[in-house]
Amino acid sequence: MNNADTVFDTARRFQQAGTPYALVSVIKALAPASARPGDKAVVTAEGDLHGWVGGGCAQPAVVRTVRQALGDGRARVIRIAPIEDGFERDLGDVLEFGMACHSGGTLELFVDPVLPRARLVVIGASPVAASLAQLAPRVGFAVTLIAHEADAAAYPDAQQVIASDDLAAVASQVAAGAWVVVATQGRRDVQALRLALALNARQISFVTSARKAQVLKDSLVTSGADAAAVAAIVAPAGYPMSATTPEEIALSVLAAVVSQRRGAVSPAFEPAMVHVPSVATEATAPAASCCGGPAAELPPMPVVKSSCCGG
Repeated sequence: MNNADTVFDTARRFQQAGTPYALVSVIKALAPASARPGDKAVVTAEGDLHGWVGGGCAQPAVVRTVRQALGDGRARVIRIAPIEDGFERDLGDVLEFGMACHSGGTLELFVDPVLPRARLVVIGASPVAASLAQLAPRVGFAVTLIAHEADAAAYPDAQQVIASDDLAAVASQVAAGAWVVVATQGRRDVQALRLALALNARQISFVTSARKAQVLKDSLVTSGADAAAVAAIVAPAGYPMSATTPEEIALSVLAAVVSQRRGAVSPAFEPAMVHVPSVATEATAPAASCCGGPAAELPPMPVVKSSCCGG
């Protein structure tokens, strides 16, 4: 009863549009269930079902499980059996549900969530921006690079290159909820920060020194930017480490973004909670990025005084 080509065409369309969905496959069916092993459907969190994995009796349990799977990214095996409607129990390797009607039969299904790749928006044409565009796809990010007069050929690993940092040109091309890193390093900093604030980002990080970050933040607020949004900009960006090259700084910044994305950042790493002296004014300091990033609980070590952060 299932047209696999139609199911996979729908899945491909959802994936291209960045729409989360689950591929649900029948792995076992006992009569008189109407589905058969191998039947498939693409199901969204809204309950849209494309394909066939059983009739209306199975759909409430399927949709409920799809929502859970899309929420945490974990695949599940479920069994829908002719037991009390509304009954649910976790058997360890399978979730068992009571069937919503009394037609009989048993179905076992594999629910496999397919989530869009996280989006990293890099603003700037600096060496750090180029390194981020190269490295981020290797840890699962789809990269959009935005820079005034950017040459797409210079960023072959970026999924999207936008050669303008004007909000009117960018707004329709970048969806809300992306991770944004401003890596302008002294070129069009304020323009980039204003653009970042307008993108409804999940988080904004700014590659710069602590001193320069504060000056630019104050300037943004004075010019009318929302004070809370400006204060939320993570600056200096990056995981605390003694990074000096553009590649090392990009690694530091990306490590911090990944930690935030996975919910694994310790409060000790929050810039707002830890004061670190400026790299430019201290000969030694707790380990930090060359951008004057926040300190971790690491032994003191010399800090390289030169900086490639534009600060």
